[in-house]
Amino acid sequence: MRGARGHVRAAWLLLAGLVAGSGVWATHFIAMVAFDPGLKTAYNPAGALISLLIAVVFTGSGFAVASAERSRTNEVAGGLLLGTGVAAMHYVGMSAFVTQGHVIWEQATVGASVALGVVGSIVALTVAGRARTMGRQALGGGLLALGVCALHFTGMGAITIQPDLTVPVPEQMLSAGLLTLAAVSLAGLIMLGGLGAVAIESQTSRSALERIRRLADAAYEGIVVVQDGRINDANAAFCGLAGATLPDLLGHTLIGPMLTFDDVGQGEDGRREGRLQPVDGCRDIPVEVFSRLMDDGARLETSGLTVLAVRDLRERRAAEEKIRYLAEHDGLTGLPNRNSLKTRLAAALDRVEASGESLALICVDLDQFKEANDQHGHLAGDALLVETARRLQDAITAPSFAARLGGDEFVIVQVAAGGQPAAAAQLAGELLDALAAPAAHEGQAMALGASLGVSLFPGDGRTAEALLANADMALYRAKEDGRGVYRFFKRDMDESIRERRAVARELRQAIVAEDLVVHYQPLARAADGEVCGFEALVRWNHPVRGLVQPQDFIAVAEESGMIGALGEWVLRQACATAAGWEKPLRIAVNLSPLQLNQPELPGLVHEVLIATGLSPHRLELEITESALFKDYQRALDNLRRLKALGVRIAMDDFGTGFSSLSTLQSFPFDKIKIDKSFVENIHRHERATVIVRAVLGLGRSLDIPVVAEGVETQEQIDFLRGEDCAELQGYAIGRPAAAEDLSHWTAVDAVPAVPAGPASRRRRSAA
Repeated sequence: MRGARGHVRAAWLLLAGLVAGSGVWATHFIAMVAFDPGLKTAYNPAGALISLLIAVVFTGSGFAVASAERSRTNEVAGGLLLGTGVAAMHYVGMSAFVTQGHVIWEQATVGASVALGVVGSIVALTVAGRARTMGRQALGGGLLALGVCALHFTGMGAITIQPDLTVPVPEQMLSAGLLTLAAVSLAGLIMLGGLGAVAIESQTSRSALERIRRLADAAYEGIVVVQDGRINDANAAFCGLAGATLPDLLGHTLIGPMLTFDDVGQGEDGRREGRLQPVDGCRDIPVEVFSRLMDDGARLETSGLTVLAVRDLRERRAAEEKIRYLAEHDGLTGLPNRNSLKTRLAAALDRVEASGESLALICVDLDQFKEANDQHGHLAGDALLVETARRLQDAITAPSFAARLGGDEFVIVQVAAGGQPAAAAQLAGELLDALAAPAAHEGQAMALGASLGVSLFPGDGRTAEALLANADMALYRAKEDGRGVYRFFKRDMDESIRERRAVARELRQAIVAEDLVVHYQPLARAADGEVCGFEALVRWNHPVRGLVQPQDFIAVAEESGMIGALGEWVLRQACATAAGWEKPLRIAVNLSPLQLNQPELPGLVHEVLIATGLSPHRLELEITESALFKDYQRALDNLRRLKALGVRIAMDDFGTGFSSLSTLQSFPFDKIKIDKSFVENIHRHERATVIVRAVLGLGRSLDIPVVAEGVETQEQIDFLRGEDCAELQGYAIGRPAAAEDLSHWTAVDAVPAVPAGPASRRRRSAA
């Protein structure tokens, strides 16, 4: 009755009133029949029927109020109506009692009986509550029966019959036997009818639920019923998605812990997309959810119930992803196609605009594709394209990417941190090498080879269309020049890159053939002009170009990855030469930024010192400030490990880097070398003179010796001596010379490189 609404609720209220009212009425009259005052008795049919009507109306009304809303107020009000109705039924029924005498009432006992009936009814309805379990129903019914009986028997104890044989008992009234038969028959029929209605409704509901469950379990989509945010019921498909049985799911909170939605609001027709997290902890499942409010308007149990149809989207998403992939990628090679290239290239252009990286676009065209297709068939041609795509992808790293335009045309978009055109030239050379090797198909070797055209952003274009067009023009020129080569869009850049590649190729051969030589430039103490060490400077003895200076090939060695081998060779030569000098002079060797960031550098230096026998304190490694900033922490770690060996560390070209003072603070350098660009302008430009004086003062304050590079005049020597500069280096001290030309400096009886100045002579005489 509590769960019903509308016409169904009215029907259940009527049935409840009839069953409860007739039950209470039958209890009353059967108990009255059992009362024997020893006088002739009978019962007025009208009074009995009126009491039955009162019982039905009041009990039905009490249940109606108590079941309207789950609250203490309603339960108390319903109990009050119910108890009052039972009392009214009792005393109206007593008015139908006729006997030979006069009935005298004790008012206090009557009041007590009414109070007992009302309290019993209130307690019964309060304790029963929703009466969803058999125990609650039995407890509530027992308390109600107790209250009714307490009212009846207390009320019967409130009467006293004063016999009077003159009082007539009409014959047309009901006898005790007839009243008992009528009460039992009427109440029994009504109760049996009520129980039948309940049984039929229960069976009907159960059958309907079983049919609905069979239908729900047969559904492809998962169906789950939610009430107050918790799972109330679910079909087999949802249990499969959730990875748990129905008993394990009942009572679980659905929205939030298990089901999350992609959007904030609800879509049209209750449709939303989200993700379902299975209970067993498996990977979450993309789902589509349709929700409907399950409220038939007839029962309160359906209030707040929501039915969710949950559809697994994994197959659909996989199909959509496959369609999207096929729309954006080449079906044969798996590379991005022409449409995808435009989108990704536009994104790459936006990236390099914001990050300051460089971008190059390389068009690749296979040289032997048509011949392979004609000679070996289309399957061989397809295999050639797949192999080309694989090699292109192996040659690049993200964020660079490869794409296929169609046929045998490919595109590489290079996003690099290095400068252009060097980075593009290096990649183009690697691509040519990668595509030069033949490809195998069914045991046959097929010639590959390719021609490349390169355009650079932003010089050759700022849009994808411009870069593609210019790279295609460069590719056309590469084919004209004999294939198997790469060409830049700009000819002058082309010639410069070709020149650098030639230098790199010849330099690699020179390192192997040991066509390099080391010259040594002296460093002298400023105070007395005595040579205290040399700086090793590499030269390339080129068979055609003659003696090539380091500024013409060191950058090429760094770009081509040969700087490690070159630096190691110079280090070994310099240490071996210095170990053979009569005087224990220091030898300074320059380290490139790439060498400084190599983890194996300290181990290499240690091995060279042991192999040559040079004392560690005689070796001085010079680094520039810019060498520290590629990998600052690793560079500092290497410097500390070198210091631990006993090797001296000097900062070269001081004042031209990014953060000289913070660098000096981070590491205890053994020497600072002022860049020659400042020294050569002493007395020419006031600012340069002030800077040199400031650096010398800084060195004195930090107790770090300062070396002046590029000293070429006596005037510069005198100024630097006057400012207490520690050491001098430059043409005024001595020009770089071969090892065999150093004996006049390295011998024990060597003379100073420059005469001692007046200031130093005064200091020595004073001493």
